[in-house]
Amino acid sequence: MSAAICAGKEGKPQMSEILKVNNLKKFFHVKAGTLHAVDNVNFSIERGETLGIVGESGCGKSTLGRVLVHLHESTGGTLEFEGQDITKVDRKRLSELRKDMQMIFQDPFSSLNPRMTIFQTLAEPLEIAGGKLIGKDIEERVYQMMDTVGLARRLVNSYPHELDGGRRQRIGIGRALILQPKFIVCDEPVSALDVSIQAQVINLLLDIQEEMGLTYVFITHDLMVVKYISDHIMVMYLGQVVEKADKNDLFAHPLHPYTQALLSAVPVPNTKQKKERVLLKGEITSPINPKPGCRFAVRCPYAMEKCKEESPELLEVRPRHMAACHFTNKLMNF
Repeated sequence: MSAAICAGKEGKPQMSEILKVNNLKKFFHVKAGTLHAVDNVNFSIERGETLGIVGESGCGKSTLGRVLVHLHESTGGTLEFEGQDITKVDRKRLSELRKDMQMIFQDPFSSLNPRMTIFQTLAEPLEIAGGKLIGKDIEERVYQMMDTVGLARRLVNSYPHELDGGRRQRIGIGRALILQPKFIVCDEPVSALDVSIQAQVINLLLDIQEEMGLTYVFITHDLMVVKYISDHIMVMYLGQVVEKADKNDLFAHPLHPYTQALLSAVPVPNTKQKKERVLLKGEITSPINPKPGCRFAVRCPYAMEKCKEESPELLEVRPRHMAACHFTNKLMNF
């Protein structure tokens, strides 16, 4: 990240709250019972910031992102966007929300219609929800968006299969931006790309955020990527939030044993620097019909009897640093 961008990200003033999530739940009914994909999640995010969400595959982070933009309807809890309750909305209100809330998907190939050109893909949202925009206005907006996301205009009539992964993801980003939204969920937008292309796409997202004042929820399993792009980071485990903090504080002082294990696996650039790896043992608890208690307890090296009986609360154990752990809370005199 350039020094200018770093200064901008670190020196952001406090802004108004754009999204507030209260006790959000998303359950799925399966043959074995009820799958708790998202269970009692609470957080808020300020306008213009980026909240990173990390965790192992299956922790519920992608499901959470889809619930935020109403691709899945919540089972319980509330969602507030710009101070208004959007937990349950009718089709008309949902159509209005689509202009303000968008999503960039993980796979840039399967998320695009293979029968539509770049022009058709970018024009479709404008034709559906663009208001009074007509032919030339739509064409001008499409070309402007291609310039914004770094797509050569000569590719305007190309189909997804004719392009590489980086260009396909730029189409996906352009499609999310074409209605000029305020809030975007980025669901692992670079995980399917080569490392060199990842850097280009991440820097593109940062530049667009600064230019348009966007708010991001950035979902990933890559800890270095989330540290690079986020202001705050939220760690999830089996549908629940186990830790949330400013990115620098989280990396410097991880409080939850699960977060400590994740960070211990991050490669160290200096090969002479020794780093102790935290190895997790035991089987992952099933998210189907979960029993009371901490869901990480069977893998936690610090688990107490209380951990198996009582679910820990997400508490502020350092200034603006929250963790859900009986052991951590005990050490911090809770």
